[in-house]
Amino acid sequence: MKKSISRAFHLLISIFLSGTAFCQQPVAVSATPATICNPVSLSYRFCLDTPSRREAADPTMLVFKNEYYLFASKSGGYFHSVDLIHWDLVTTTDLPLEDYAPTAMVMNDTVYFMASAAAPLKIYKTADPKSGKWEIANPAFPIGMIDPDLFLDEDGRLFFYYGCSNINPVYGVELDKKTLNPVSVPTALFNSRRDVHGWERKGDYNTIIDNPWIEGSWMTKRNGKYYLQYAGPGTEYKSYSDGVYESDKPLGPFVLAKHNPFSYKPEGFIAGAGHSSTFQDKYGNYWHISTMTISQKHMFERRLGLFPTFFDKDGEMHVYTSFGDFPFTMPAKKISGPEELFPGWMLLSYNKPVQVSSELPNHSKEYAADEEIRTYWSAATGNKGEWLSMDLQKICSINAVQINYAENNTNLFGRSDHIYHQYLLEYSADNKTWKLLEDKTQTTTDVPHDYLELKTPVKARYLRITNHKVPDGTFALAGLRVFGNDGSEAPLAVTNITIKRNTDRCVAKLNWPKIAGAVGYNIRYGTAKDKLYQTYQVMGKESVSINSLNGGQRYYFSIDVFNGSAVTKGKKIIEVD
Repeated sequence: MKKSISRAFHLLISIFLSGTAFCQQPVAVSATPATICNPVSLSYRFCLDTPSRREAADPTMLVFKNEYYLFASKSGGYFHSVDLIHWDLVTTTDLPLEDYAPTAMVMNDTVYFMASAAAPLKIYKTADPKSGKWEIANPAFPIGMIDPDLFLDEDGRLFFYYGCSNINPVYGVELDKKTLNPVSVPTALFNSRRDVHGWERKGDYNTIIDNPWIEGSWMTKRNGKYYLQYAGPGTEYKSYSDGVYESDKPLGPFVLAKHNPFSYKPEGFIAGAGHSSTFQDKYGNYWHISTMTISQKHMFERRLGLFPTFFDKDGEMHVYTSFGDFPFTMPAKKISGPEELFPGWMLLSYNKPVQVSSELPNHSKEYAADEEIRTYWSAATGNKGEWLSMDLQKICSINAVQINYAENNTNLFGRSDHIYHQYLLEYSADNKTWKLLEDKTQTTTDVPHDYLELKTPVKARYLRITNHKVPDGTFALAGLRVFGNDGSEAPLAVTNITIKRNTDRCVAKLNWPKIAGAVGYNIRYGTAKDKLYQTYQVMGKESVSINSLNGGQRYYFSIDVFNGSAVTKGKKIIEVD
């Protein structure tokens, strides 16, 4: 009896000292989130070859019977969703899922699938993709290629686009709907013009004048116009983006659109918006799901991002990537513009002080708050009890948290029921008394980019995450990202901008004065004053060289500034000839 009383007493003392209430329940995390945050929260599979790392890339999204199916390279299956927020994995042995860059389309209430391979290759079909049961529709497709795209036109004609090369162009050809074989010789449609297309130059910042990889074609038709999209300059670069050509015929001739690259995200926590597919959700909104780069353990270490897409009054196609890795609302209706999606939750965690239980050389604690997925903090072990604590430096209103794990010293390959993380997330106003935000010490779901939306915001200055289990390796975070409002005054506007366009007309250099309290800046630019569709995010400095311009076009620039509470639009739009 005395031993039992003693154990209970010591347990209560331990709970009191830890500041965590006994049997406390999570108080704020929403079970039905309305927002998402890139990278898309999927169970990214570990690749089958060394080094151990996760990958998903080259996505194709299609809508079939008002539900969504996502096919991506090296995923060990394909994903299914009813709302673009929650995803489950469909596994099958019927498809060549280890081939890169799959494509899929719907024709006559049937889904057709193919992936990159040498000729002859197979095309598959199913009337029930949720079942994972597929059959062969064409046993010997005669064109060997990489990065296929199947496109069914409104008039019932079927077309096929392909190409992935630093030498050869993108091709297109019409297919017979019954045999699914070409009816003619493929037509060369376009190739790189890196001399005047800055976005086609290689490197993280488009500074390498080598032949780029032109790849990842995707066709969208709207109001009688054909938009043939393509990716470049290479999947391993932050500059990975999509350009678009236009035509009034499915096989051209094609003309470069005025706004290019139309999908571009060169900076932020995770960069890249290339090799994508464009689709309409069940409400009629357009979306672009893209490949995003990490490319540290391996060139093909990649993730997926989902971005809203729009067509203006002149039919110009553009992907909205501003705050492209901040939370945004998933609409349940037709929207008219991106302002309807942004909940106004600002980044609170950038470069905030961090304390940890331990750290490894070259993976110090600052990397958990530097807004760079390519760097990460790692504890010395993967043991239960390793922790990281972040000081937001003032009481903030917190709306969402994103926990981005890094695979450090893992030896994992493929999928397994034992691959998941378990943790405890707490918050505090004074770094002494801690309250429970989320208890995932019993979860068995693999969520390497776990995104937590709160039902109602909590007031806190400190966040602490404590490890309970890692699937392998050490407890490591590429980013503990916190979103909400820190209560500060809106920043002043940027009013003085110096812009110099180089002799190389693909390059523009910008400078502006430092704005007090700024967390970062969004440079908005485009080919008309009312079409500033491009965004280049800058954090920690007041200058940048943008090397991705079209050398033959005039541009207009403006700079927005944001802090932990608001975004202030630039008051000047500057023309640069």
